[in-house]
Amino acid sequence: MKKLCFLLLACSFFTLSAQQLESPSKQIQVEFSLDAKGTPTYSVTYKGKEVVKTSKMGLSLKEDTALVQGFSLVNKEETNVDETWNPVLGEQSTIRNHYNQASFHLLQKETNRKLDIVFKVYDEGVAFRYEFPSEDAVRYFVVSEENTEFNLTGDHNTFWIPGDFDSQEYVYSESKLSEIDNSKLDLNNGIALKSIESKYRVQSPLMMKSKDGLYLNIFEAAVVNYPVMHLDVNTENFELKSKLVPNAVGDMAYLRTPSVTPWRTIMVSDDARDIVASKMILNLNEPNKIEDVSWIKPMKYVGIWWEMHVGKSTWDFAGSQNAQNAASQELVPSGKHGATTENTKRYIDFAAKHGFDGVLVEGWNVGWEDWFGNWKEDVFDFVTPYPDFDLKEVSDYAKSKGVKMIMHHETSASVANYERHLDRAFNLMKEYGYPAVKSGYVGRIIPRGEFHDGQTMVNHFNYVAQRAADYKIMVNSHESVRPTGYSRTYPNYIAAEAARGNEFNAWSSGNDPKHETILPFTRLLGGPMDYTPGIFEIKMSVYDPEKTEQVHTTLAKQLALYVTMYSPLQMAADLPENYEKYLDAFQFIKDVPVDWQDSKYLEAEPGDYLSVARKDKNSESWFLGAITDENARKTEIKLDFLTPGKKYKATIYADGKNADWEKNPKSYAIKTRTVTSKTKLKLELAAGGGAAISIVPIN
Repeated sequence: MKKLCFLLLACSFFTLSAQQLESPSKQIQVEFSLDAKGTPTYSVTYKGKEVVKTSKMGLSLKEDTALVQGFSLVNKEETNVDETWNPVLGEQSTIRNHYNQASFHLLQKETNRKLDIVFKVYDEGVAFRYEFPSEDAVRYFVVSEENTEFNLTGDHNTFWIPGDFDSQEYVYSESKLSEIDNSKLDLNNGIALKSIESKYRVQSPLMMKSKDGLYLNIFEAAVVNYPVMHLDVNTENFELKSKLVPNAVGDMAYLRTPSVTPWRTIMVSDDARDIVASKMILNLNEPNKIEDVSWIKPMKYVGIWWEMHVGKSTWDFAGSQNAQNAASQELVPSGKHGATTENTKRYIDFAAKHGFDGVLVEGWNVGWEDWFGNWKEDVFDFVTPYPDFDLKEVSDYAKSKGVKMIMHHETSASVANYERHLDRAFNLMKEYGYPAVKSGYVGRIIPRGEFHDGQTMVNHFNYVAQRAADYKIMVNSHESVRPTGYSRTYPNYIAAEAARGNEFNAWSSGNDPKHETILPFTRLLGGPMDYTPGIFEIKMSVYDPEKTEQVHTTLAKQLALYVTMYSPLQMAADLPENYEKYLDAFQFIKDVPVDWQDSKYLEAEPGDYLSVARKDKNSESWFLGAITDENARKTEIKLDFLTPGKKYKATIYADGKNADWEKNPKSYAIKTRTVTSKTKLKLELAAGGGAAISIVPIN
């Protein structure tokens, strides 16, 4: 009897008292507890400073008792993990996965329902998720709301974009948390589809900086069979609450036992470099599920793409004003179609001459005449080329030149149609030797009523990667859900866009000069981005004197982006004839690798600047990129990451003396010098500028 009383007392004690968990370095501490109502709560401190105040946790269920209170702690399990793994492609060849974990097994007395809340605490942050364990009978349930809170300690400086369920393609705003208001934004910025329901809703990852110099980032990892998490902001008391993206009937997620939610993540450091260098999001995903990865290769590519954005050619064959039956072969050519056999051969020749791996061709297939804006289901069949594009001839020519072709699948957001045709489309790719596909999802989703960021679409994007792996095909998705580390599980999901890319500079208000200094702190935390850098003809007036649009960087910064914006799939996005004008600067794009042995984040400040050095996976060469915002910047870079005692030849591609992103963007200078690990390089970055450096051992 005494023993039984002790166990009951212990259970009561655990129910009421706070449970603490520390990071391996002991600098981050999480406190988990159940309040008087049995509601799960947590808080986070960093080096003794409160970062997240006591915040509630839980989920609401449709037509069922909410999992928000009435819990008791059944037991607690703790473990620590310190392991390493090798990504197929990545910023470094080895990644350490080091954390302390606590699993809190809860029981809701009223319903006899089990809920586990699992925390992992890394040296760079905290992750937690809800787990629904196996029960005697399988339970099916519908999540109607997630009640996760992030109660912050102050009015932090914040880098944010609106909580749009259909697009991430926004310029970042920088403001205090209290000043977030979507209604005050100029949303006439080239985005075709907007689904913004609240003035005070923002997207994650949300990057912040406190008044006392702490950097915070709230995001999520391993979004699988669950909608994307946005954040509702209480601008008066700086509280954030999770907001899931609904499906066509207003529900959030359909789940069953056993299952798990994505990880909710809070990164924190007093050094901004720790945020951009973190591999926590990748680490929180399941390990690689593809046994044979020999076919997953990094790629640098050129393609028929930018010429459509600048108005030189079109995607459609007949002209969009002549909206003929997309399946008909009786199309009357407009004379401006870009994806012709002859033009593709020109790009193949350029790729072969300059050592590029692949050529992308957009607009090769029928359907572009009436593809946009009609919410039409059967726009593309993904197998029928236009009359002026010969698949076999192009494929044979590319093979003869040692160049791979990259397929393009614009779905027009008709996802149901794409899934019906997916296997036929992949079979066609295998027939003609295409190793990679770029997919697009511009427009309103079909099934109608679904959002890009809902559970249905999350499952679709993950399914395409899985099915592509069966065909040994790599996937680069555009207008997709933003990545949350799934490329660890399916490394053939080689890249994604899922943010405002370089193309917006061609035909909209563009991307301001600080844009590329923010993306590494936000979008790139979840996985590689196909940003399409390398634009040399900065001003669009080159193509039409009436145009005022331009790229908001210098030419040298476009080079630096190949290092600062990580992707194992990088495009030299400009036209071949433009590169021919600047072959000395183009040399850096030819030389820079896209797969790395090691990466060093040397300087970082969100919205201001970033300097990164990366070591080629297959040699002893290093490459360095430094970028700045609209402000010119002087900096001194220590090369102490180089091997001591070795000499290197540094080729520095820098802004010219009078360079300026707006007034003189194409001014650049190239110089070489011998450097060692003791060298300190002084760099002068122009407004909106940058520097790119190759550092090659001298034998």
